[in-house]
Amino acid sequence: MGGYVAFEMIRQAPERIEKLALLCTNARPDPPESTENRRRLMALAANDFAAVIHALMPKLLLDTHARDATMTGTVERMAMAIGVEAFMRQQRAIIARIDSRPHLAAIRCPTLVIAARHDAIMPLPWLEEMAAGIAGAKLAIVEGSGHVPTIERPAETTRLLADWLGG
Repeated sequence: MGGYVAFEMIRQAPERIEKLALLCTNARPDPPESTENRRRLMALAANDFAAVIHALMPKLLLDTHARDATMTGTVERMAMAIGVEAFMRQQRAIIARIDSRPHLAAIRCPTLVIAARHDAIMPLPWLEEMAAGIAGAKLAIVEGSGHVPTIERPAETTRLLADWLGG
């Protein structure tokens, strides 16, 4: 969801953004099938938030990582710390987001787009499209990761960000 917030920030106050990093996000509006799935998950979350977390795990993590108790435990703790009410607010905001693709060309700050090769939520072509729409954007692809390379490949993701921030 951070990317969606970043797009809104860059639209409202581009002069305040020195550098932009977009990790496993996209500029498209929520497709109808995703909106429908979000609504189903919200209905389930109202009664069984743990079931929602369990249902999302295979989409968040690469198959091998979804069997790793340390990684799944981290994701579960993060989700539980956010809680049901915040999850509901986030889903409503994601459903309502605008199509940011027409605004990509207006982004003038140095931008790094980090994609995960096996992201089941944000397919690589969507991130390639986003990077291509931002003049001078750098696209980095994290191998061996699903939607959360900060958990699945933390050293590589940190190196990419550190190199980019330091450059």
